[in-house]
Amino acid sequence: MNLLNLLLKSLLTDASVSALAKKTGLNAGSLKKLIPLAVPLLLKFLTSNASSESGALSLLGALSQHTNQKTLSDQIDEADTEDGGKIIGHIFGNQSEAVTNRLAQQSGMSERDVSSALAGLAPALMSGLSAATHSVSSAPKVDLSDGFDLSDLMGMFAGAQQAQQVQAQPSGGSLLSGLLGGSGSGFGDLFGSLLGSSAQQPAQENDFNGTQLLSLLSGMRR
Repeated sequence: MNLLNLLLKSLLTDASVSALAKKTGLNAGSLKKLIPLAVPLLLKFLTSNASSESGALSLLGALSQHTNQKTLSDQIDEADTEDGGKIIGHIFGNQSEAVTNRLAQQSGMSERDVSSALAGLAPALMSGLSAATHSVSSAPKVDLSDGFDLSDLMGMFAGAQQAQQVQAQPSGGSLLSGLLGGSGSGFGDLFGSLLGSSAQQPAQENDFNGTQLLSLLSGMRR
């Protein structure tokens, strides 16, 4: 299982969505539409940020402050949204307004509501990435080409009962296909500018599913 699928399954449980709805006052149905759009983007921007040595070290420093091992629903319930907003600002940088606008268009939510939802999710996302990075870095050899087994993390963050209650979600492959240039995604032109790539150099799936991000971060930790 890759990081994207792990995070989506954990964040889309009824408990996690309900916690975020309660935290933000937003509709659960709208949040279920937003989360699968937002998480791949967050992983892509984090990958871009970690592509330089200084960026990777800065991210590792931030992750060291997010080591909460409660269930993701509990983390969302207890989230410091002011801190979450700062996290989102650091991740998206000067693209924050553009990304928020696109997510609002795609989800049917207002930009203000998108920002609120992302701020509520951010601390839990960071703790999940922190645990995944530590897990990969601790293993003698990890082949990330086909994802990695994070069943222990699933149990840690989702809990046994919640993990069994996760409803079927669109496959990571179909989601990534749309984000990487499917006719209905509407993100293609924005993605072309994220990493300074040209239209002839489209984003790769590893930018979205967390494989490249974990490779960059675990390489800095070893």
